[in-house]
Amino acid sequence: MNTALNTTINTTMKIPLLNSIFTTDESLSSLILRIPIGVIFIAHGGQKLFGLFGGYGLEGTAKWMASIGLEPGYLMALMAGSAELFGGLALILGLLVRPAALVLAVTMVVAIFSVHFSNGLFISNKGYEFALALFAVSAALVFSGAGRFSLDGIISK
Repeated sequence: MNTALNTTINTTMKIPLLNSIFTTDESLSSLILRIPIGVIFIAHGGQKLFGLFGGYGLEGTAKWMASIGLEPGYLMALMAGSAELFGGLALILGLLVRPAALVLAVTMVVAIFSVHFSNGLFISNKGYEFALALFAVSAALVFSGAGRFSLDGIISK
């Protein structure tokens, strides 16, 4: 009897956390944000990890990250590239959007302050405006959730 009661209590305690992760509304605005931003993040992750779209691949990205003080370069390149690739995929699928968007938002904060901030706002000077826009969308998705046509929406029902 105690085992059954403990299982019931543990299950009940875990459900609010799961609900807060998967619950979303039927808004189209989240869908409109997450699809193009997901594509952008996947492309940037592909550049960092595999050298796609003119990127440097994992080795080149690791060397560059180490050169700007993000050590260990290989681990940082792997983490940033994976966050972007898999986070972007999560956004497109609408699966675990809140945690994926949180990881992506943190990744953009690191990019802003470790790479772009000293160059000012404008992207033409290698500034932080693009990273700031990606951060803003990611942060918005943390709060709004996946929206319509998402796996999170299906799971939450």
